[in-house]
Amino acid sequence: MKEGPSIAEVASLIGDPARANMLGALMSGRALTAGELANEAGITAQTASGHLAKLRDAGLLMVEAQGRHRYFRLSGSDIAQVIEGLMGIAARTGNLRTRTGPRDPDMRRSRVCYDHMAGEWAVRLFEGFVATGQLALADGAVSLTPAGRAFFIAEGIDVAALERSRRPLCRTCLDWSERRPHLGGALGKAVLDRAMAKGWARRSATSRTLTVTPPGHLAFQAWLSAEEALHRRA
Repeated sequence: MKEGPSIAEVASLIGDPARANMLGALMSGRALTAGELANEAGITAQTASGHLAKLRDAGLLMVEAQGRHRYFRLSGSDIAQVIEGLMGIAARTGNLRTRTGPRDPDMRRSRVCYDHMAGEWAVRLFEGFVATGQLALADGAVSLTPAGRAFFIAEGIDVAALERSRRPLCRTCLDWSERRPHLGGALGKAVLDRAMAKGWARRSATSRTLTVTPPGHLAFQAWLSAEEALHRRA
């Protein structure tokens, strides 16, 4: 038998429809109870308990106890990245659910991908950062440039603290709806945190939808305008 990671075992855990729905619900970055996850999956609480135990035992979920309740969340950003990537593959190969309501366009426009921005706005910003030289992209790997470091510090982000963390500073995350990368990693989280603190973006209480506010439109458009000015000078 070949040695190495058991991809098939992990894929089987994620691939079950009920478990996939529960994992998708946790892509909001929030911790949810077993009852809430059962509702997301459309299954009974007893069935959900069995699924959650398997996901927890496999290291895909972590559980936190608070009073009489237990809250489940994804065990890390790498799990979210895998799920987002699988959503992209499903979209590209035509494995899509029927669109059921007006919230779907909002999700495609801007949403939370675990702890960073995803959707149209996130992809546009990522491409803008690359075009202006704030991020460098080579062979699929992204890195922060000196100009980018100065830019994000000026925007109020403590880049030095991010660089001291164990988490990768920058990483690409394939956006499932745009099928192009957006910014993940510690810097991606910091950008979302800053946008929330400045009132540029507002999270939905019931879904992954992220609403970009009018001040946020102005701020993000200013970042993109810098890219457009660079192209005009070229």
